[in-house]
Amino acid sequence: MKRETIAIHGGFDADPATKAVAVPIYQTAAYSFDSAEHGAALFNLEVEGFRYTRISNPTCAILEDRVSQLEGGVGALSVASGQTALYYAAASVTEIGRNIVSVPQLYGTTYTLFAHILPRQGVKVRFATSDRPADMEYLIDENTRALFCETVGNPAGNVCDLEAMAKVAHRHHIPLIVDNTVPTPMMVRPKEYGADIIIHSLTKFMGGHGTTLGGIIVDCGEFPWQDHAARFPMFCQPDESYHGLVYTDHFGKAAFIGRCRSVYQRTMGAVLAPMNAFLLLQGIETVAVRLDRHVENARKVAEFLRKDARIESVNYAGFPDSPYYDLVQKYLDGRACSLMTFEIHGGMAAGMRFYNALKLFKRLVNLGDAKSLACHPASTTHRQMTPSEQMAAGVGPGTIRLSIGIEHIDDILDDLSQAMDAAVSA
Repeated sequence: MKRETIAIHGGFDADPATKAVAVPIYQTAAYSFDSAEHGAALFNLEVEGFRYTRISNPTCAILEDRVSQLEGGVGALSVASGQTALYYAAASVTEIGRNIVSVPQLYGTTYTLFAHILPRQGVKVRFATSDRPADMEYLIDENTRALFCETVGNPAGNVCDLEAMAKVAHRHHIPLIVDNTVPTPMMVRPKEYGADIIIHSLTKFMGGHGTTLGGIIVDCGEFPWQDHAARFPMFCQPDESYHGLVYTDHFGKAAFIGRCRSVYQRTMGAVLAPMNAFLLLQGIETVAVRLDRHVENARKVAEFLRKDARIESVNYAGFPDSPYYDLVQKYLDGRACSLMTFEIHGGMAAGMRFYNALKLFKRLVNLGDAKSLACHPASTTHRQMTPSEQMAAGVGPGTIRLSIGIEHIDDILDDLSQAMDAAVSA
């Protein structure tokens, strides 16, 4: 099936018990066993089935199957938020004394995890000076265990060269982990360019309505853990915490996601609620048509802003003079995402006046809603970073981030125009 069809039908046909065509919400904590032997077989992973919702749940399993199909993976794990997905994915491939190499253009809380939390747990994160693959390769050493990037950076709007990054990672026998939240698999499948592990904040475009937190990790099933057993012993040697299970032996190509579920989800428990999985599935059904409108509206907004003499700069990868324009053609089929930033003449004071004058746009820190959203990253999502760290992430003092919604374009432009009038005279 094509991705637009998978988004509606993937992982579910009809409820076998009732023939209901909507995915049931299995609002249960636990599941009964046929016998003591059946329970033991479930916990030994000898038979398929559900044990406890902290580990797996039928509604969540359908969401996992659907997103895995959309990304072309071999399996997925749904979790409570995109931040949980990021943490589980990073922790699964590292140990004390190891490191990860990352692009500098990151979502603020991703930066906090990488710069402050993981180092306290003995894992260093090295930030490249740019998103150029060569700059990332420069930082790799014998203790590096993964490369990390956001397909489209939030809020920088940079587009990463996935194929080149994957070649760098694989040349050094490490996986490429990609956050594909902003474009979603409807615009690009990172696996097709060599990515090994994909994460999402489903809260954003996939959910699409600003109602539901959720994250997911997708295992592309291509990284040969067993060929690099000395570098990744956690996958290839018996796990004492799980009765000696060897993940590559038991799960094969799905060893990574099997370990994520068995070690991190089972013991740390950042579970996605079944109701949240149901709501996210509703959003995913319409993600393809929503993205079409998001992208179309964003292009018109970017052109409108650039023509206004009161605007100092517009950071939009769809402009031919953008350094990322060629990558938009290669990876996004020429369709720049609906995330953009801009600066107004008059600096931060003018930017704040503009921000406060918005009426249709909602002032908040989410993105990817059907609604148009605006954010001032320096005072919110990236507030904890120093000015130099903010600039490296693509955030200036007066930067305004827009996530363009699916309203009528005339109403979007009218709101931007009146806010501009309130902020600064031409």
